[in-house]
Amino acid sequence: MSLYLDSPYQISKIIGEFYGNFYYAKYNLPFVKARFQNVYGPREVLGAGLWRGNPANTIWRNVIPSFIWRSLNNEELPLEKGGIATRDFIYVDDIVEGLIVCALKGLPGEVYNLASGEETSIRDLASTINDITGNLSRPLEIEARTWDRSGKRFGDTAKAKKELGFACKISLKEGLEITANWTKENFDKIKTCMLKHSYFFNDVEKYRNVSIKQ
Repeated sequence: MSLYLDSPYQISKIIGEFYGNFYYAKYNLPFVKARFQNVYGPREVLGAGLWRGNPANTIWRNVIPSFIWRSLNNEELPLEKGGIATRDFIYVDDIVEGLIVCALKGLPGEVYNLASGEETSIRDLASTINDITGNLSRPLEIEARTWDRSGKRFGDTAKAKKELGFACKISLKEGLEITANWTKENFDKIKTCMLKHSYFFNDVEKYRNVSIKQ
């Protein structure tokens, strides 16, 4: 793998592992590496912004909470390059269980993928979310972000299953249904969080008077 990485975010991930490897090798610190895929679920609230130092970081942070919010508001879900990119989505309860078994059963110095092992296209994700919320708006195809070259991605779960006995229990559809219901129940709180940052984004203003559809 090339060490010419695309973003400080990627660099921070690999540097964390480098430091862990050092302290394990030099001081025998029982360090176990857990590599996450795309975690989602209740309590993930929109609200990033330009103050993070990257114009790409808008209030629409992370695809699942962004899509669910837009879908509940009967909006078009934006698909970059037709939504052909793929991700491996893992529900928050599963990631917690994965971390626990890493801590209890993981071998020091080893690395484990905490993932569902299932590859889901962003187009299929959008379709599933729209089915759950009843959103009839057609997806909106847009240009890809100039900095994003991640393409297709999912985690190999074989090692985690064999050595940790770890496997996800929550399917993507079930997790999305739980997350959509949580979003409905906390609609006003999420809207309040978004509006705190409205001075950065023109499109947030339209949510001042919206309420959740029944």
